[in-house]
Amino acid sequence: MNFRRGQKQEEPEINLVPMIDVLLVILIFLVVTTTYSKFSELEITLPQAAATEEDHAADASKMIDVSVSATGDYIINHRPIKFTSIEGLRDALRSAARNQDNPIIVISADAKATHQSVITIMEAARTAGYSQVTFTTETTGTSQ
Repeated sequence: MNFRRGQKQEEPEINLVPMIDVLLVILIFLVVTTTYSKFSELEITLPQAAATEEDHAADASKMIDVSVSATGDYIINHRPIKFTSIEGLRDALRSAARNQDNPIIVISADAKATHQSVITIMEAARTAGYSQVTFTTETTGTSQ
């Protein structure tokens, strides 16, 4: 028996609001718990250059050797330097350059030398107006 003859039956509908709330909670959970990986190292191929004895002889007159010991002592062209301020190192580099335009500053730092002592040399070279700075390393392996 149908006692509601005049009333229409409601059609069933899907309520989307709770489903959207659940999806937003899942999205927030994924964003918070995701680990973003960083590159731990770059794969690079270094350029190679072949230098002849003539190139080394021509560049030797323009080079200024700067050595840094593990204790932070500086030696410029085999002469010990007593001061470690940037201005003092700049003046010592200028006197070692002997009026050369842009000499090559070769930094030979001990493996246990502080990072700051190497940066101090680089800053002194920059304030002196020298832009060619390079580093020396030892190669490991068999000798010929």
